[in-house]
This record gives sequence, C-alpha cells and structure tokens, in this order.
Amino acid sequence: MVLCLPAARFAKLFPHTPVAGDGAKMSNEVDAGDYGPMKRLSTMFSTLQDKFHRDRSDRDLTLPQPTAPALAVTSFFEYLVVVSLGKKRGQGTYEPQITYQFPKLANMELSQREEEEKSLKAILLFCFPEGVNWAPLTEYPSETFSFVLTEVDGSRKNGYCRRLLPHGKGARAPEAYCIISRVACFGLFSKIFDEVEKRRQISMAMIYPFMQSLREAPFPAPGNTVKIKSFIPESGTEIISLTRPLDSWLEHVDFRTLFHCLTNEEVLKVFASTVLERRIIFMAEELSTLSQVLHAVAALLYPFTWQHTFISIVPSVLIDVVMAPTPYLLGVQRSKLDDVTDQSDMLIVDLTEGAERTFITCIGDESTILPEKLQEELLQALCCRRDNSTSEELNKVVSEAFLSFFVKTVGHFSSHVKGSSGRQPGVFQKKSFCKASEHKASQHFVKRFIQTQMFDIFIQEVERRPTQEGFFHKKIAEYQESKKKEKAMRGERACGVNVGIFRQNEQLICHMLLKTTGIDQQ
Repeated sequence: MVLCLPAARFAKLFPHTPVAGDGAKMSNEVDAGDYGPMKRLSTMFSTLQDKFHRDRSDRDLTLPQPTAPALAVTSFFEYLVVVSLGKKRGQGTYEPQITYQFPKLANMELSQREEEEKSLKAILLFCFPEGVNWAPLTEYPSETFSFVLTEVDGSRKNGYCRRLLPHGKGARAPEAYCIISRVACFGLFSKIFDEVEKRRQISMAMIYPFMQSLREAPFPAPGNTVKIKSFIPESGTEIISLTRPLDSWLEHVDFRTLFHCLTNEEVLKVFASTVLERRIIFMAEELSTLSQVLHAVAALLYPFTWQHTFISIVPSVLIDVVMAPTPYLLGVQRSKLDDVTDQSDMLIVDLTEGAERTFITCIGDESTILPEKLQEELLQALCCRRDNSTSEELNKVVSEAFLSFFVKTVGHFSSHVKGSSGRQPGVFQKKSFCKASEHKASQHFVKRFIQTQMFDIFIQEVERRPTQEGFFHKKIAEYQESKKKEKAMRGERACGVNVGIFRQNEQLICHMLLKTTGIDQQ
C-alpha cells in the first residue's frame, strides 16, 4: 500500500487547489489567483495528523480490510502529451500548454475523458515546475525526470517527462514530452524517449506511428523483451528492443545518481532519517537529479514502503507544502532554498556538486540511529561497488546491503505473530519481538522502528496473511539457515576441542596410574 497522506482528501478541502501527494491531480480549473488557500496548508496537515493518529489507534483493535488487488498491466502507457511554452498576450511571461496528445481525448470514453482532463492540468505543473519565468534559449541540455499522479482513490499513475529544445534556429522555448503510465520502470521509458526525441527532430508526425506500435505491444514480464518495428525515412524499418529488468521491484530505480551526489556515510544518515519517517527535503537544480535520488532513497526501504507525502519535484505553486508537520520526502529546486531554510526539525540535503555542506539543516542524531555494528556492515557492503559497474550490478549490491540490514533487525517477525489459524487473523507480539532482537544493541532501534507507519502497514499485512512468500521472506530463510549452519559448526569445533582435552586427560591419568603401581618401571 502506498498512500500520500494528505492527497486523498486534499481535493475536498481545497477544490480549486492542486492535490499534493507524489505528483498531483487538479480537481477543477486553476488560475494564478487560486493558490491563496495553500497558506492554510499547515493547519490542514495538523488536522489530518490528529485524525490519522486516532484512526491508527482504532485500527489496532480491528483487522485491516484487504486492499483491492492491483490490476494487471497489459500496455506500456495510457497517453503521451507534448507540453510547449506559450507566451501570454500582453505579458512577458510564458505558460505551459498541451500542443499534442496521443491518443486524443476525443477517442476516449466520456468518463475516462473527464478524468484525464483533470490530470492534464496537473501534468502542466510538473512538466514545468519552475513557473512562468522562462525566456527563449539557443542551448538547453535535455533531461529526463519522473513524477507520480495520486488519484483521490489512492491509485497511482507514473509521469515520465523529457524536456528538450525543439529542432530549429534561433532562440526558442523548450518543450516537454510526457508519458503517463501505470508502469513504474524509469529505464525503459528513458529508452522510449530516446526514440521519441529522434523522431521529433524529423517531424512531429513521425511520433504517432511509433507510439501506436508501442501502445499495441504487450507489456513484457520481468526479464522479458518486446520488439517494436518502426519506420523512419531514409533509415528504413528499425527494430527496437525493450527489455524489462528481472528484479521488477528495482526497475524504477537507478542508484548511480544517489551515490554520485552523496558519500556512503551521507547515504546512511539519509537512510536513518527515512527509516524513522522524518521530514526530508532534497535540493538540486536539475529535475532529473531530484527525481532519481528520491526514488532511490524510497527504494532503500524495501520491503517496506514510504507511506507519507512523496513529491519528487515540488512545483513552485506548491512550495508551501514544506510547512506540513507530517513526514514527507520532497524534491525542491535549489533556487527555492530561501523558502525552506526557515523550517526546523527536518533534514535538508543539498545534492549540488561541490556544495559547501551537504546537510543544510539536520536534527543531529542521524549518525546514531542505526546500530553501530550494522552501520559498519552496511559501509563494508557498499564499498564493494565498482566504479565501472552497470546499473544492474550497482542495484544488486546496494539493494542486498540494505535488505540484509532489515533481515538482521526485524527478520524474526513471523515468529511473533500468534494465534493465526484458518480465517482468523494473527496478532503481532511487540514486546516479545523487541526482546528477541539478535543483538541487544539493535533493540533500541527496533523499538523506534516498530512505531513507524511503514512497519505498521507491513505487519498488518503479515497478520492478515501470515504465510506470505516473497523475496524478503526468501532472504530471511537463507539467513536463518546460514545461522543454523554456523551454530552447528561452532558446536562441532567445541566438541572437537572437548574430545581433544578428554584424550589428553585420559593419557595423563593412565600415566599416573602406571607410575603409581610401578608398572612403568618394569
């Protein structure tokens, strides 16, 4: 379950304001004068936080209702839009506007069309989050980033965006290509954008046949490849291979940017703050840096899921979201630094290369949250990264390091879910679970971690379905088996030592008896 806490009710409280939850959905027509209600954001978050804690207390007494099963993804995307910057009449400012869409709204069913019209307004905000302060450019390096649109019912759509300078001469405004999909696979869509950009340089009309072929192609299973045929003038028919990563839970993640911006020790401080569900803001000027780092940090939590507000790129009109008192992960462009530094009790991370200090503000205990021994093990594991490793190799090293941390700290949870039989839910025994921590030094961390919403949601699912099997459970079983073998080997070594001592003593006793009786002198 992934829930951006304020998002589900935001539209009802502020019907003319964008919903703020990892990406946003516009519920009504919005213009520049409608953002006044954002100033009431802090009060709204406080109200929601109080209700959340009341709901959570009540929930401990009842079995959580099972969530609706996720619909199987059968296609790559829902639609593609091109967002251009148009100059306002009589003003020197620009505003984003949709100049191309595939498939067109007219081809959609009425209910779907109405829903998508609302989402399209939000897309404009996230394709150009900087606002209206743009000027024509002669050079602009293309960049790819992502965001998530959270619907009122909690369902999510991924937005993949590439901004570039259209082909032409002279100064011109950048444009953005945005693909909306139920699929979370950043690397796959980056390759798709390469093909879209190549065709855009020839003609906008060349995009349509490629996207039509892609839309008709089945979405591949993890580890599988789908091939798309596409015709380009002067080049002929091309076959484009799109391969989905084998580890599907990492297909939206690339850890390279995270470890390029931060040292291993700094990553552990960020991880420690994230695990305790604190307020964290990441700052960078490049939108691609922000989106990649935030998604990477969230992936470090696997098998747990960030349950609070997550906005990888905060549009300028939503900057007041930093005032929210509830936990969040936010990506803010560095030009907005003055709008966030007056906040306290949070971690602000500067991802800018050559920054004077990485942590602009911090609480101060970040280096002591994780157990010391496990911190050392994490650092040793992260040092196994190779500079020339592929994205897949890096993902494997990093994900296994942090997964091992959770295996060792909370991997014994299943032994402390009691009373589960048939249709009756189990009950998690918190006290016995904490006391059973493998190392006494881990108990303090575990006691704090089990108070988080991410652990609460995780353990509710375990109570409801205690016989789950997955990658995390597999790693727990492997670790427990290795501990049994290690214990057995220690027992064998101890037994061997005892046998050796016994034999030495036996020889000594025999020698003394022989000497006493005088037999050894004959």
